[in-house]
Amino acid sequence: MSNEGLQVYEVWDKPTRWFHWINVLSVLGLVGLGLIMLNGKALEIQTQGKILLKEAHVWVGYLFVCNLVARLLWGFFGNRYTRWGGILPGGFGYFSSLRSYAVGLFTGHPKHYLGHNPLGRIGIAVMLVLLIVQAVSGLVLAGTDIFYPPLGNWIAEWIAAEGVDPASLAPYAKDTYDPQAFEEMRAFRSPFITTHYYAFYVLAAMIVVHIAAVVITEIREGGTLVSAMFSGRKIVAGVPADLAGSEDRFAGIAQDASGAMVGDKAKR
Repeated sequence: MSNEGLQVYEVWDKPTRWFHWINVLSVLGLVGLGLIMLNGKALEIQTQGKILLKEAHVWVGYLFVCNLVARLLWGFFGNRYTRWGGILPGGFGYFSSLRSYAVGLFTGHPKHYLGHNPLGRIGIAVMLVLLIVQAVSGLVLAGTDIFYPPLGNWIAEWIAAEGVDPASLAPYAKDTYDPQAFEEMRAFRSPFITTHYYAFYVLAAMIVVHIAAVVITEIREGGTLVSAMFSGRKIVAGVPADLAGSEDRFAGIAQDASGAMVGDKAKR
């Protein structure tokens, strides 16, 4: 990509960048802990080790959930590139933009976008749904497996054996559980653990697709996608498709970057 005519645009605000990297770290932590738990038998992890792993998984999960909730709320208050209208598929002219972008992508001349391109919006929507599914199912499992909030107290009261204080229940202490209530709780838990398990693999696949798409887009279109998620700024040649004809309406700050990148080349 030539330096001629490059422009710097403020795109990703600080809350969005914080969400992205906290989400990356928390998901990596959850995946790592989850894989260890899934292979607990092969790794010969004892009961106390399983409990510690689940507790660590839940605490990282709380960070993940709080971060996700903050991002969902920020979708109503962020700048035009981070609000729901800028990240989800749909809206006036979306399908024509999607068709135009797809044609350009396959012919080797894709349009440049400051925010998410029309195809990327579909991927973002799918990933958000998967993240929400994991968050909800994970919170339920935190209660059913180790009696953690938000459902832990209710689960403990449900399955505690007669004469046993629900607050004293511990994971894997089946002698303190009412057998029938425990089986009913396990039936309640079943769809959540199944959903959590399979959504994990779908999410992992989507993460791989997301990373591949970023790399391919960076190579084919430029736009400094990766560095923009650190600095908030995108460097683009020409007029981006989601800026054309609307410069006065958009809050993004654009400045000529050619001088900063090639010195006083124009003067010489």
